[in-house]
Amino acid sequence: MRVISSTTEALTPTCIALGNFDGVHRGHQRVIAPAVTQARALSQGVVVGDRLSNSPKIHATVVTFDPHPREFFSGNPQHLLTPLPEKQAFLAQFGIEQLVLLPFDRELAALSPQEFVAEILVKQLQTQSISVGSDFSFGRGRSGSATDLQAIAKSFGIDVHITPLCREAETRISSSAIREALATGQIQYANQLLGRPYSLQGTVTHGQKLGRQIGFPTANLQGEATKFLPKYGVYAVQVTSDVLPTAQWGILNIGCRPTVTTTALPTVEVHLLDYHQDLYGANLKVDLLHYLRPEQKFASLQALQNQIHQDGDRARTLLTTTSNQHERTHS
Repeated sequence: MRVISSTTEALTPTCIALGNFDGVHRGHQRVIAPAVTQARALSQGVVVGDRLSNSPKIHATVVTFDPHPREFFSGNPQHLLTPLPEKQAFLAQFGIEQLVLLPFDRELAALSPQEFVAEILVKQLQTQSISVGSDFSFGRGRSGSATDLQAIAKSFGIDVHITPLCREAETRISSSAIREALATGQIQYANQLLGRPYSLQGTVTHGQKLGRQIGFPTANLQGEATKFLPKYGVYAVQVTSDVLPTAQWGILNIGCRPTVTTTALPTVEVHLLDYHQDLYGANLKVDLLHYLRPEQKFASLQALQNQIHQDGDRARTLLTTTSNQHERTHS
C-alpha cells in the first residue's frame, strides 16, 4: 500500500475515508468500508449517488493528518494505539490502496472548511466520494461538521457517506474508550471494542538475561516508541513470528521490574511457555488476551520464580479455554 505525505504524489481520482483512525477499531472500519466499495463500484462504471466515473481506476484512499492535530496544538507527543506501520497493515487488510498523511501545520489548520474541501479534497485529490464518521470535524477551529462537509461537497457533485457512531452496549466505540480500557487492565473489553486482540510488535533485543538465571528466559521486545502501553503487569498472550513454526502461548510482563532492578523506562518481556530456542533479532507480534495481575515487588527471586510458575499455569488454563471457545464459534 502506498503511504505518501504529499498530495502531489497521490494516485487520483480517489474515494476517501477521512479521519485520524488511531486504532482502526470497529467504528473506524465502518467508516473505511464505503471508500473501498465506492471505489470499486465507480471503477466498474457503476453510478454511486450522482457520480459515474469515466476513469478506469478509482483509488480507495484513507486521508489522515500527521502529526495528530492534538499533538500539533498541545506540543505533547501522542502515544498511539496503531503507530504508522501497524495502521498501514490494517488498512491494507481492509482494501485501502493508499494512505495520505496530510502534514498538519499552521497553514493547513488555518483553512476554512470550504477551502479544505475545494483545495485539498477536490483540486488535489480529485475526490469522487467521501466517507466520515458522524462526529467528524474539520477546518479552522474545528468549525466544520460532518453535515457541513456533506453540504459543501454536494456543491461539487460529491457524495458524502456519514457513518453513525458505533456502540458496544452503552459505550461508544472510540480510541479514547479503548485507551481507558487498556490503562485499567480491561484487555478483553479493549479487544472487544477493537474487533481484534491488542498487540505489541517489535524486535527481540539483548537484555540483562535475569529471566534465564531464574529458569524463565524472556524475549525483550523493542517496539515503536510511540506505541501506547497498557497497564503495567502480566498478561497471557499469543505470539506469532516468521521464525516460529506455529503461534506460541506465553506470559508477557510490562513494567519496570521492581524485584530485580528498577528502570526509568518500562520494559516489555515475553516468556514463551513451550518454545525454548533463541529469538534474538526476530520480529514478534504479541497478542494480549488476558490480564493476569499487576506488577509487584517480591521479597526474593525465589518468590518471583514461584509466582511466574503460577502465572504460567493460569495463562495456559485461560488460553486453552479461549482457544476452545474460538474453535466452537468457528466450527
